[in-house]
Amino acid sequence: MSARPVLRRCVSCRQLLDRRQLWRVIRLAEGGIALDAGMGRSAYVCPNHTCIEEARRRRKLQKALRCQIADSIVATLEQRLTTSRPADAEAR
Repeated sequence: MSARPVLRRCVSCRQLLDRRQLWRVIRLAEGGIALDAGMGRSAYVCPNHTCIEEARRRRKLQKALRCQIADSIVATLEQRLTTSRPADAEAR
């Protein structure tokens, strides 16, 4: 029996994908924002420039997480795009 993929929706393009293909942004229960690990309210975004820019421009992450998102979080996501190789596009 093969395991069924866990599907999540990108907040920007609204595409339904396996969660391993998306980057996770978390509003931590104790306060603050984290990437990829932690417990709390989560939002997912595709690892491409178009979705990250659209999420920033239209404040999609703020709406999904119901809190303010610092520009440094979006900058970190954009930096991941430039530093990751195409084979590393999947989130951990």
